[in-house]
Amino acid sequence: MTSARMSQSAHLETLHAQDVAAPPCPHFGPCGGCQLQDLTYSAQLTHKATQLRALLEATGLPLPELQLHASPPLAYRNRIRLTLAEGPGQLRAGYLTSPANNQQPTFLPITQCPIAAPILWRATEALLAELNLRSTVWRERAPFTLDQVELFATPEDAPAEARLQISLVVRTSAKSLPARFDAELASLCESLRASIPVLTGAGLYLIPPRSVRSRRVEQPRLGPSWGSPGLNYTVSPVEPRTPSPEPGPTYWVPRGAFFQVNRYLLPQLLALVTANRRGGLAWDLYAGVGLFTNALAPHFNRITAVEIAEPAFTALNSGKLPHRHAVKATTLDFLRSAVLQRERPDFIVLDPPRTGAGPEVCELLGRVAAPTLLYVSCSPETLPADLTTLAASGYRVAELHLLDLFPQTTHIETIVTLCK
Repeated sequence: MTSARMSQSAHLETLHAQDVAAPPCPHFGPCGGCQLQDLTYSAQLTHKATQLRALLEATGLPLPELQLHASPPLAYRNRIRLTLAEGPGQLRAGYLTSPANNQQPTFLPITQCPIAAPILWRATEALLAELNLRSTVWRERAPFTLDQVELFATPEDAPAEARLQISLVVRTSAKSLPARFDAELASLCESLRASIPVLTGAGLYLIPPRSVRSRRVEQPRLGPSWGSPGLNYTVSPVEPRTPSPEPGPTYWVPRGAFFQVNRYLLPQLLALVTANRRGGLAWDLYAGVGLFTNALAPHFNRITAVEIAEPAFTALNSGKLPHRHAVKATTLDFLRSAVLQRERPDFIVLDPPRTGAGPEVCELLGRVAAPTLLYVSCSPETLPADLTTLAASGYRVAELHLLDLFPQTTHIETIVTLCK
């Protein structure tokens, strides 16, 4: 057991009876995806804050007060990915469990997912009904096996603007699907629109067959598609200050591209990143589709956004911001080149993957020496080492925020402002 999990386990043992709650999901436990559902939401926040403080205080760095940002605890996800499997006479959707003792994951069919936006589960049920109705084409005689479905939606607060995308992942040894599936997918989607009118696009994605299910990420190949290849996602301002406020930034999110999943806290996340930021040049590292780039655009004369993954870079590069420069490179390669240049940014935001930025990236950031860094971390286990490396180059932790992007789970999102 890692030290982080030992700390988590020790803290959970100190919880009191008033911290215990009835799990809102009937699949709590066997599913394994929402480990904290049997705690009140306030107890969940306390637990996460305690764990984060312990990990960061172990660095010995001077730390400011930790600021907590809560989320509505249910129906917050704008994206879900479900496994598909044959059941008694019908196709079912569910999750792969995480059994102990290194056993293979097993399929758990589900009847609901309370952390998902309601439209996602309604669309899942409608899709399953259509696929079961069209069993001959999609299951019995199909040259593939239906394996996964991913659903991504814009917020439903403005129903006239709501949009939904569906990605169906199939396992097949073929390099491509028969031409008839262009028409079959179109027919399927047009029928779905009768019950899910916000559906704007769908695609079939091909991955090779495999005898045993696992959680390993595989790169799919695009097959037939229908409708729009993505959707425009607008993030509303946190506190509109006029009767007719300007809309927040809008992002083109291609089907399958990464985007933050908490539809409620996205405005607050952008507000924390952009608060009091002004200057000539900003860098957005690990930029994705430009979540922070677009939000920072009104505050800086120029922005350089760095991303390597597709289709995120294509979306990032398609944005119409005249003072934004998109660079297709890893952050490490970009920084190795940037330290040789004389140009220095006034502000840098970085949002690395769960593995963290790493020692070389942090050392290079120290050499670039921007006055302010904002580090968005999805891993409290890797964050302390990165902060220690940055502190060695003269940065101090000026602000510390815990943004609860993943209620009911043990995941912790941290936003750290560092200043020279």
